Amino acid sequence: MHSIRSSAAPIEDLAVNAYTIPTDGPESDATYKWASTTLVLVEISAEGKTSLGYSYADIATAVLIEQSLKPILLQHDALDVNASWEEMVGAVRNLGRPGIASMAISAVDNSLWDLKARLLEIPLASLLGAFRKAIPIYGSGGFTSYSIEELRDQLGGWAAQGIPRVKMKIGREPEHDFERVEAVRDALGDEPALMVDANGGYAQKQALAFAYEFEGLGVDWFEEPVSSDDLEGLRCLRDNAPPGMEIAAGEYGYELPYFRRMLEAQAVDVLQADATRCGGITGFLKAAILAEANQVPLSSHCAPALHAHLGCAVRNFRHAEYFHDHVRIENLLFEGTLHPQGGTLIPDLSRPGIGMEFKRADAAQYRVKLGTR
Repeated sequence: MHSIRSSAAPIEDLAVNAYTIPTDGPESDATYKWASTTLVLVEISAEGKTSLGYSYADIATAVLIEQSLKPILLQHDALDVNASWEEMVGAVRNLGRPGIASMAISAVDNSLWDLKARLLEIPLASLLGAFRKAIPIYGSGGFTSYSIEELRDQLGGWAAQGIPRVKMKIGREPEHDFERVEAVRDALGDEPALMVDANGGYAQKQALAFAYEFEGLGVDWFEEPVSSDDLEGLRCLRDNAPPGMEIAAGEYGYELPYFRRMLEAQAVDVLQADATRCGGITGFLKAAILAEANQVPLSSHCAPALHAHLGCAVRNFRHAEYFHDHVRIENLLFEGTLHPQGGTLIPDLSRPGIGMEFKRADAAQYRVKLGTR
């Protein structure tokens, strides 16, 4: 049994660093191409414990944390996470909440929750109050830059691991999308479930036509068929797509009003949120409650190692995205990452916090100086 804490835990230090990791090959989706990913890491210390939290973001995010958020945190107690969150939100008022500012808050907030759990010597899932012991996942990648053979190998590999649902990118070359999805379905057989993500690359009627073509291939998830800013278009797809096909969006939500507008428009069957973008664990929990109030399930976007404990504590949680890039990066930089077990991730409840430690020596080659690229 752990004794009840009676003393404050003033934050003693905050260190922020950025690490840029090249992709293992050319990657693209319908609307974006990339050759590397940057992880912004925040480590906070109090009472002899040091935590970690992170976001996938631009280096400018780390600069903002160092210059604007660190001075705030050094005046707070490690256990008062909500107070720290509110003050950080206030501090970025004149910068604008969406984008870099929200990702900076996310990285710090994620580290604060990890620190609180470490100080209490309990896993994060237990601190948040778990509903389940494991979270369902889906294998995600299938980039538009991949050949059909690479698509079949990657998605088929996840199926061979026992992951019962996989997702691929579409939309960059619409004239080839059906044959690419068809090739993947042929490789997979009738199982697992097949999901597609257009990253907002289609026009409304074009997306609707593809929805019915993909239905014949057993596609049951259509993510961002049109821009996530086009709430009327998403609602049209949700109302008119095949009954067995869910429309999903929300990964670009940085603050609660974004999710509220999407839910009020009845634009999605499943809401997505990302704790590395939406204000951290604090923001993610707010989005989850909002979704639950609207009777809509929530699915986490990317960063599977971070969302494992969090998903266990969200009642209306559907599944987590086991994203190729982030799985690779988290295994490179952290010890204690989770590996799929029967299509789920099971948090290690013997480890405090989110259960990971930073592999500083291994990460050194990827570290970049703040203010540089």
